[in-house]
Amino acid sequence: MAEIIFKNVCKSYDGKINVVNDFSLKIYDSEFIVFVGPSGCGKTTLLRMVAGLEEIDSGEIYIDGKLVNDIAPKDRDIAMVFQNYALYPHMSVYENLAFGLKLRNFDKGEISKRVNEAAAILGIEELLKRKPKELSGGQKQRVALGRAIVRNPKVFLFDEPLSNLDAKLRVQMRTEISKLHKKLNTTMIYVTHDQVEAMTMADRIVLMKNGVIQQVDTPMNIYRKPVNKFAAGFIGSPAMNFIYGKLIDNNKFVSNEGMLEIQLDNKIDSAGNSSIILGIRPEDIKIISSKELSTGINVKVELHEPLGNESLIHFTIGSQKLVCRSVLTEDLKYNQSIKVLFDKDKIHVFDSISERSLSQKE
Repeated sequence: MAEIIFKNVCKSYDGKINVVNDFSLKIYDSEFIVFVGPSGCGKTTLLRMVAGLEEIDSGEIYIDGKLVNDIAPKDRDIAMVFQNYALYPHMSVYENLAFGLKLRNFDKGEISKRVNEAAAILGIEELLKRKPKELSGGQKQRVALGRAIVRNPKVFLFDEPLSNLDAKLRVQMRTEISKLHKKLNTTMIYVTHDQVEAMTMADRIVLMKNGVIQQVDTPMNIYRKPVNKFAAGFIGSPAMNFIYGKLIDNNKFVSNEGMLEIQLDNKIDSAGNSSIILGIRPEDIKIISSKELSTGINVKVELHEPLGNESLIHFTIGSQKLVCRSVLTEDLKYNQSIKVLFDKDKIHVFDSISERSLSQKE
């Protein structure tokens, strides 16, 4: 178990553009933290710098209070689980699990104890004599996890470990890794581009873009109170809807084409910039009966995607495409007229230039 501190860490491969730029963060002891963001945002580079597999251009990284910039990877007391499993094909599962301990000159009794304990935690006792070619993807990933567990490290590092698995196995392994964290109570850093993994597994999420932290918070706080348009659009599936328009008298939104007008409950301080972006999540748009007395908006269905217990309905307001999530008992047809209502309590407002949030969410 260990606390990890990044202080003004920078990394560039060409000496011109930083793939990690002035990164500062404190990861608490026993925390499960997830770095998430699009490809190329710097999250894997950060993980590799913690492991010692990438040099730091500037800044400092501390593990358990110790500066590790110039410490060799083998001496950092970390264990890393890779995307491609990295198992030795000529070794049995037992030998794969034991290999790192043998290199560190553990005695046979201790090796056997640790391997069997890890196998029991992961439910792979019956696989110990098999070779990797005899294992499924999920079983290989468990072995890769076990190889990290036997080390009993201060820090676990996960580099997109589930990306090679099918959808059902990914859900199962998400659960297994979360349970593992609770059992071991060890500091874990997990890298992914999948926002669902981030939302379901993390104690805190570090959301990144172009090597820069956009927001650090609990999953639900980022979901409910995104600090900017990028955070609002990246976290959540389907993504938040965005409508471009103008703010009138600090509390009335009018879309650019004049097809949508919404009286906002709270005044918005736009610092003199009348161009704003209104954001609303799909579940906060309600389909209502055309007979209901309300201020709903008449739209036409462009696509209905039934998902079983709920549906996604795509429509446009002017030229702006939107989607709502709804529980429906009927099948909506293409071009069918429906009426939708925005939940004004759930509306987000962003500045059109800086894209920072202007909403005051409690």
